[in-house]
Amino acid sequence: AGSVLVDDVVVDKAGTKVPTTAAIRLRGEDIPYVSRGGLKLEKGLSAFSLNVEGRTAIDVGASTGGFTDCLLQSGAAKVYAVDVGYGQLAWSLRTDQRVVNLERTNIRNLTPEQLTELPDLAVIDASFISLEKVLPPTLQLLDRPADIVALIKPQFEVGKGAVGKGGVVRDEQQHEDVKQKISNFATSIGCRVLALIESPITGPKGNREFLIHLRCET
Repeated sequence: AGSVLVDDVVVDKAGTKVPTTAAIRLRGEDIPYVSRGGLKLEKGLSAFSLNVEGRTAIDVGASTGGFTDCLLQSGAAKVYAVDVGYGQLAWSLRTDQRVVNLERTNIRNLTPEQLTELPDLAVIDASFISLEKVLPPTLQLLDRPADIVALIKPQFEVGKGAVGKGGVVRDEQQHEDVKQKISNFATSIGCRVLALIESPITGPKGNREFLIHLRCET
């Protein structure tokens, strides 16, 4: 009992009705990070052949710290963990000397002067906001050349009126349109799109998500 999680919440009552859009997993599934988000970035780093050894990175939308944990386990020297929320970052990361916890911080208000050294790698897992609003302020904080790995979440890109029942975007064409929209936007602000793949796991409600690798040299 207590080993089944629906949308990351334990369900231990037999016969519980579960939405068809729910993400279901077993607690016993071995997740080597503080949250399953780390699995998404792990896939991206591998697929993009991105070496983070010894690099200084910034994690935008850090939350519990799945991406930050993945970066550290992949050899990052330092990670700025940025989130508008408070008290979410896992204790193991909060007490890690390689992590600078910038909670209660909106990426759009952060300035390079607030960072002791500029990162040359950014990872982004932001919710309730379009990447079009997150990418430009992130770029201003990065040394060059820089790499960005961002999670594209169609449910926060298509506009409220276009999101399907239960907050899930199911239309294949909408997925394609969003991927193209973000790729075009990234190019317009001076980045090169190196690769784009589907995330190995869905979002909490079953939304398909995508990982994009950008290189910024100017």
